[in-house]
Amino acid sequence: MLTIIGGIAILGILVFVHELGHFTVAKLAGVKVLKFSLGFGPRLVSRQWGETEYMICAIPLGGYVLMLGEGGTIEGEGEEPAPADLARSFASKSVGIRSLIIAAGPLTNLVLPFLVLPLAYMLGVSVPAYVEQPATSGYVVDGSPAAVAGFQSNDRIVAINSSPVMTWESANNILLSQAGSPLTIEVLRAQDEVSLSLADGGIDGLMALGLLPPQEAVVGKLAPGMPAEKAGLKAGDRIVAIDSQPVTSWYDLKELIRVGAGGAQSFAVKRTDGTLTTLSMTAQEKNGEYIIGISPQMQTIEKRYTPLAAMRAGWSRAQELIELTYLFIGKLFTGHVSSDNIGGPISVVQIAGQAAQTDVASIFLILAFLSIQLGILNLLPIPILDGGHLFFNLIEVIIRRPLSLRLREIAQQVGLALLLLLMLLAFYNDITRLVMGG
Repeated sequence: MLTIIGGIAILGILVFVHELGHFTVAKLAGVKVLKFSLGFGPRLVSRQWGETEYMICAIPLGGYVLMLGEGGTIEGEGEEPAPADLARSFASKSVGIRSLIIAAGPLTNLVLPFLVLPLAYMLGVSVPAYVEQPATSGYVVDGSPAAVAGFQSNDRIVAINSSPVMTWESANNILLSQAGSPLTIEVLRAQDEVSLSLADGGIDGLMALGLLPPQEAVVGKLAPGMPAEKAGLKAGDRIVAIDSQPVTSWYDLKELIRVGAGGAQSFAVKRTDGTLTTLSMTAQEKNGEYIIGISPQMQTIEKRYTPLAAMRAGWSRAQELIELTYLFIGKLFTGHVSSDNIGGPISVVQIAGQAAQTDVASIFLILAFLSIQLGILNLLPIPILDGGHLFFNLIEVIIRRPLSLRLREIAQQVGLALLLLLMLLAFYNDITRLVMGG
C-alpha cells in the first residue's frame, strides 16, 4: 500500500509540473485559464481562486489545463468566449503563442531533471559498486548469448564495436546505442586480448546477455524459516567454504549448494568480527533448484558532490538520460527493441513507490528519470498529445491557415486509438511482469 501511495504521489508531482508549464505560459500570454486539474473523472477536491477552478480528480493518471476558447476537448467543458474576453481566448492568440503554451508542459518536464539531479548528487547517491568498476564478468550464465559467444568468468571487456569500455555503466550505454546491431566485443582474458561476436546487443545491458558482475559470498538478507536462518547464519557473514571446497564468490556458493543436491552440507563462515565458525545446513528444493534462503549483500558506494561538481554531474546525467530515451524510442520504432520493454502506469507506480520509501536523493533520481519519459512522450507527433498539437500548428504555418475542424477531429480519433492500443500493450506488459514476478 505504501508503494502505491508513494508512486501516485510522485506521479502527481510530475503531472503538476507538466500542467504548471502550460498554466504559467498561458497566464503570461494573457490567456484566461478556466480549470487546472490533477487527474481525470469525478472531482475529489475543488476550489475556485480568481477566474480559475483548481481540482483534484479521482483518476490519477494525468491532468489538464482548460483555457477559454480551447474548444471544449476535455469532458465537453469548453465555452465560447464572450465578446469582452475574445482577446483572452486561446484561439485568438498567434500560432507562435499557442505553440509556446502547448510546448511549455513537456519542456517543463525536461527542465525538471536539470534542477533535481544536482540536488540528488549534493545529498549523496548510492550506486552499486560494480557500476563504476571495470566491466569484468563474475559469472557467465549457462546457455546465455554470452556463453554461446565464448565468454568466460573474469573476462574484462575493453571495447564494444571499437568504442572503448571503462566501466559496467559505459558498457551498458554502448549496448543500448548498438541495440539491433551485430556486436564485436574485445575482452582481456588473463594477458591475452580475445575478440568475441554476438548477433545482437540489447537495451538491458550486460546482464541480459548473461554476464553477471563479481559478487562476494557475503550474506545480505535471510528468508524467515529457511535452512540458513535455522542454522544460525547472519547478515554480514562471509561463506568461505562448503564441505571443504573454497568459496571465492557468490556464484561458487550457488554451484556448491546445487552439487550438494539437498544433502547435509558443512558451511565454513567468517563472522563480521573475524571469528570462524562451522554451520550445518540441508538445502531445500524449490522449482528444481536447491536453496538455503539467503540473498547477497549488495555492495554499494555513496557518492556526494560539492555544489559545483553536483551541478556538472547532474546536468551531464540529465543530458545523457534524454539522449538515451530518444535512442530507446528510435530503436523501438525500428524494431531493434522489443515492445515487451514498454511499461505502463503500473510499472511507473511501482518504480516511483519503491523510490519514495528510500531517501530524498532516490526520489529526486526517479523524478528526473520519469519526468524525462513524460516530457519526451508528450512531444511525439501523435494527435491528442502535445506533440500532435504542435504538428498541427506547424502545418498551419506552412499552409497559412488552420486545418479544418473535421480533419483535426479525425486525426484526434486516430491518435486516441493509437494511444489506447499503446496503453493496452503497456498494461499487458505490466500485468505479465506482475504475474511472472519480473
